[in-house]
Amino acid sequence: MSDETTRPAKPVGGSGPGRDGPMRILVVDDEEIVRDSLRAWFEMEGYVVGVAPGGKEALTFLAEGHWDLFILDVKMPGMDGLELQRRIREAFPLAVIIIMTAYASVDSAVQAMKEGAHDYISKPFDPDDLERVVRNALARRDLEEENRRLKTNIEQMWRFDEIVGRSSPIQEVLDLIRSVAETDSTVLVRGESGTGKELVARAIHAHSRRRYMPIVIVNCGALPDGVVESELFGHERGAFTGAQYQRKGKFELADGGSIFLDEIGDVSSKTQMVLLRVLDERMITRVGGNRTISVDFRMIAATNRDLEAMVAEGTFREDLYYRLNVVTIRMPSLRERKEDIPLLTEHFLERYLRAMSRPPLVFAPEAMDLLLRHDWPGNVRELQNAVERAVVICRGSRIEPTDLPFAGAPAAGPGGRTLADAERVHVEGVLREAKWNISQAARALDIDRVTLYNKIRRYGLQRPGE
Repeated sequence: MSDETTRPAKPVGGSGPGRDGPMRILVVDDEEIVRDSLRAWFEMEGYVVGVAPGGKEALTFLAEGHWDLFILDVKMPGMDGLELQRRIREAFPLAVIIIMTAYASVDSAVQAMKEGAHDYISKPFDPDDLERVVRNALARRDLEEENRRLKTNIEQMWRFDEIVGRSSPIQEVLDLIRSVAETDSTVLVRGESGTGKELVARAIHAHSRRRYMPIVIVNCGALPDGVVESELFGHERGAFTGAQYQRKGKFELADGGSIFLDEIGDVSSKTQMVLLRVLDERMITRVGGNRTISVDFRMIAATNRDLEAMVAEGTFREDLYYRLNVVTIRMPSLRERKEDIPLLTEHFLERYLRAMSRPPLVFAPEAMDLLLRHDWPGNVRELQNAVERAVVICRGSRIEPTDLPFAGAPAAGPGGRTLADAERVHVEGVLREAKWNISQAARALDIDRVTLYNKIRRYGLQRPGE
């Protein structure tokens, strides 16, 4: 049974933003004259309309397709409008429902609104009044949908998509992220350079109650000693030469959100002492100022250094170490999760094909075998660079071993290169790719310029032509 109209609707009323086709309205009333009148009115406005004489017949329509809005009479034989509303919302929790009543019953209208009706209208009603109620209800529904869509988009931006892997080590990391994200506990992320420690920090923030506030990223290793405190805590005008304006520091910018201090092991003893006070008191003082400023932040720190050894040597404060080491998440090296290499490779391949607007490429089995046998001293960042390079220089439809930067290097393994040999090859390759631009190469390696210069000297690397 179905007396739903299928007559094409005029392109006037009813198409919401981003919606294909006219809006669909289901009218349920036991009075035929009301059903016919409403159908005629709404069809004139461009809606597709279905009508049903009672609750039982209306339920049949629910199985026949999507409805944007329901107009229900309260008083009907058998299943009344309130019971039908409950049944509709069980099936469609986001349904837009308008209640009609001939009795102007405030109690029934209030009950309907409590149970999720968007509005109500009393019989007899003017067509213009009903059209206004319908438009307002649909507009409110579109706004709610847009808000849900925006919220979903924000959450999807920071899902675990960038932390790619199915291996046990990476699944343990994801489980920890889910556990700690809901708290405000300080987290210390540990792991080698290039493993994705910043991705962990972003994922923790994105799944926390602070996700709609900023996460401020600070690379402590890249801050010269003379500006660390100014960068972290801000400065007042005239605090030092060149301070022409008042400036907020990273902690103030992170107020309400999270702050991620990468390479925390590189900060000076003086900065360590100030950081400890800020963590304890949640108060900062700008350089050159006297006023204390309250800040609300979630601290996430990361390091690739052995903080325990630094504490034993006296180069890292023990009390700061314990304040940072509340929850530790260790990012495994790529050598520890080689089963994730094909998945990561496909992830980066899709990214760079899309970014460069290139036709599809696949890795030749020999190239994939080379990726699996490589020791990856630069971890996931090195793999990402290798895939990007392969996409850039590949001339066919398959990425071959010769398209990879380490194609001529011997495979790692028992009796093969030492880790130092692998690092030398990797550093040299990155320098070559960066045309020996030290700043660019240091960023690619996720180390500071001083560390890179030390490695160049240690391995006796020379710029071509020197």
